[in-house]
Amino acid sequence: MYAHKGDAVTAYVLHKNPLFFEVEKRIYPTVYVLWRYPALLPTFRTWSPVLQKLIGGADLMLPGVVVPPCGLPDVKQGDCCAVTVVNNSAPVAVGTAAVSTAEMHGLGMKGRGVCVLHTYMDYLWAFGDKSSPPSLPEAEGEGQGLNEEECEVSEKEEEEEEEEGVEMCAEEQQSPSETVTDQARSAIGELSLAEQEEEKGDKGNEKEEENQDDQKTPQEIMDALLLQCFLHALKCKVKKSELPLLTSTFLRNHMFSCCPSGMQLDIKKSSYKKLSKFLQTMQQQHNLVRVKELTKGVESIVEVDWKNPTLRSFRAPEESDVEAAPLQDRGEGEIPFHPPEITTLYSVSARLQPLFLDANKRKGATMHPAEVRSIVTEYVKKNELVDENNKNYVTINPTLCDCLLEKSEYQEVESLKWDDLFSRTLSRMQECYQVVFPGQAPIIKKGHIDPIDITVASRGSNKKVTLIKNLEVYGLDPTVVATALQRRVQASSVLQPIPGAKDRVLVQIQGNQIHQVSNLLLERYQIPRKYIQGLDKPPKAGKKK
Repeated sequence: MYAHKGDAVTAYVLHKNPLFFEVEKRIYPTVYVLWRYPALLPTFRTWSPVLQKLIGGADLMLPGVVVPPCGLPDVKQGDCCAVTVVNNSAPVAVGTAAVSTAEMHGLGMKGRGVCVLHTYMDYLWAFGDKSSPPSLPEAEGEGQGLNEEECEVSEKEEEEEEEEGVEMCAEEQQSPSETVTDQARSAIGELSLAEQEEEKGDKGNEKEEENQDDQKTPQEIMDALLLQCFLHALKCKVKKSELPLLTSTFLRNHMFSCCPSGMQLDIKKSSYKKLSKFLQTMQQQHNLVRVKELTKGVESIVEVDWKNPTLRSFRAPEESDVEAAPLQDRGEGEIPFHPPEITTLYSVSARLQPLFLDANKRKGATMHPAEVRSIVTEYVKKNELVDENNKNYVTINPTLCDCLLEKSEYQEVESLKWDDLFSRTLSRMQECYQVVFPGQAPIIKKGHIDPIDITVASRGSNKKVTLIKNLEVYGLDPTVVATALQRRVQASSVLQPIPGAKDRVLVQIQGNQIHQVSNLLLERYQIPRKYIQGLDKPPKAGKKK
C-alpha cells in the first residue's frame, strides 16, 4: 500500500489494523501501536493546529516544537521518533529525526526537525478501524511541584508560547503595529478564543476579544482572511518574472498556501462570491493589481503595484520550507513542492448495485480497491458460496450471474476463481480517481487522470520545441515550471492557452528538452513516472545533410 507521501510500503496487519510498516528495509510502528504503547519511541511535542500541516504532507519544523521543562529527547539523525500534540501524549505522527538533538540546539531551533513518514488520518491509518487518538495524560514530571498559583501562571505562559509557536509554524507572525494581518487574525481567531474561554473562564481580556469577534459576521471574517492571503501572496509568493499569471493559478498555488493553519479559504463564503469580483475590487479601489482577460472566461494578473502603500505596509510572515514557493530551487536536498496524493477509486454501477446492497453502497458510491475486495469476500462468505471441494473457487448464484457474467456464459459458467471474481467486479465498475493537494479537501473525478503530456514538435527551419501540458492537474504552476526550465537550459519559453481547455496552459520551450523536463518533474517535483507521458519516447535524431 502507499503511505503518507506516496511511498510504497509493506504493512503488517492484525485484525485489520496495520501495526507496523516497512520502508527501505526498516520497520516503523503505526499510530495504532503507539496509542497502546505511547512511550515506545522518543517524542517531540507540537501545537494542535500544526497537526493539519503534518497531515497535509509537511515535515515538523523546529520552530513548532514545544520544548518541555525536562528538555528535548536525546536522538541522533535518522532515529525513529514520534510526534504528539500539547495536552495529549498519544502520538499523531511517526518519522525520523532530521538532525540530532545537539544540532537542533545548535541551529537555534530553526529548520526541519522530524521527517514525517506516517500520520493520523493518512492512508495507512484509513486502512485500519479509523479510530481517533485516545486522550492520554502528559508525562509525569512536567507539572510536578507547582502550587495552584504557579499552575495558573504556567497556563498563561503556555498559552502565550502556543500563540507564538502556532504563528511561527503557520507563517502568521504578528507585526508591531495594527496591520491587515492583525485585523484578519482577530477575526479568524474567533473559534480558538471561544474554546480557551470555555476551558479557563476567568480571562477578562479574552472575554473582551470574544465580544469584539461576536460582532463580526462569518462573511466579514472570510473577507478579512481573503484580503490577508491576497496581500501575503503578492508580497511573498509572486515574482515579477511570473507575470502574466493566471488568476486561477494565483489562487490555487499562492493564496491557498498563505492560509493560516486550521483555516480554509472559501471565496463563496465571502461578500465577493467570485475571485474575479474580488480582484476587480483590488484593482479599482486599491490599485494593487491590473487584471486582463486573455480569452473569454480566462483572466490573468498582468501587473502588480509593488510600491502600493497597502502592500508595503503589510508585514509579511517569515517563510518556512513547508510553504516555500516552488520557484526557489534550494538544491537536491530539499523539495519545496509537495506533489498531490492520487488514488484510484471505483464507483458502483447500476448493474453491480445488487452485489453491494448488503454493504449499503448505492449507485455512485466510491471505494478503494481493497474495500471492494472486502465487500465481495464478505458477500461470498455470507451466502456460503465457497466451493466445498475446492476453496479456490466461488459458486455463481443468480446475483453474481446477473452482475458478472456475459449472456453467453449463463449456462456454461458455474464457478469462478477468486481472482477472476475480483477482476470481473472491478472491470464492471466506473473507474474514478481522488486527488488530495496538501491542506485541501479531496477532489474525486470520474475516469482516468490526465497525465502530464510531453512532446517534441518541429517549427520553421526544422527547429525543435518541447511542449508540456496538463501541469495544472498536479498543482504545478506552468509559469514556475517554464522559469525553472529557462534557468536550466538557458532557452526561451512561451505560455499559450490550450484551445477548448479552460484554465489550461501549454508550456513551449526551445529545443528537445525531454531529458531536462524529466529531471525537473521526477526529481524536484516528485511526480510519479506513471503520471508523465512522453519521457520514454524521445524523437530520433534527423539525418545530417
